[in-house]
Amino acid sequence: MTSLRTPVAALSVGHPTYSQTFPCKPSTAEIGRGLVRDVLGVWHLDGLADRAALIVTELIANACRHTPCSEIRLTVARPDTTRLRVGVVDREPARLPILSQAADDDESGRGLLLVDAVADRWGYDLHGSGRRPWGKEVWAELRTGGDE
Repeated sequence: MTSLRTPVAALSVGHPTYSQTFPCKPSTAEIGRGLVRDVLGVWHLDGLADRAALIVTELIANACRHTPCSEIRLTVARPDTTRLRVGVVDREPARLPILSQAADDDESGRGLLLVDAVADRWGYDLHGSGRRPWGKEVWAELRTGGDE
C-alpha cells in the first residue's frame, strides 16, 4: 500500500493527489473511506471527512453496480487551495452516471442523489482521446473553506 505521507502523483499546480487502484467490488468502499479519512487528516481537512467518505462510498458502489470492470482507481486531490476532489476511475466510458429519482419503495438508486446533496459539485470526465475514450472518472468536489 502507498504511504499516505508520500503523494503518488502531483498535479502541475503543485497540489498533491493520492490515488490507488483497488478491486471493483463492494468491500472496496470500506478501504476507500479509510484512505480518504487518512488523506484528509494529513491535509488537516478532517471537517470534510464524513461528507467525502459518503461520496466515495457511493461512487465505488456505482462503479461496482454499473460497470463490469475488475479494477477501479480512487483519487483524492487538491486541484487548488479551495477545493477537494474525490473520484473513481473505471474503464467503462459508455456507462455514464445519470442522476435519477428512485421510487419510495426502491431499495437502491439514490447514490448520485446523495452525492448531489452533499457535494458542492460533481460530474465526470472521459479519459482518452478522440472518439474512443478508454475510461471515465466520476468525481465530486467539496469546498475546503480557505486559502492556504
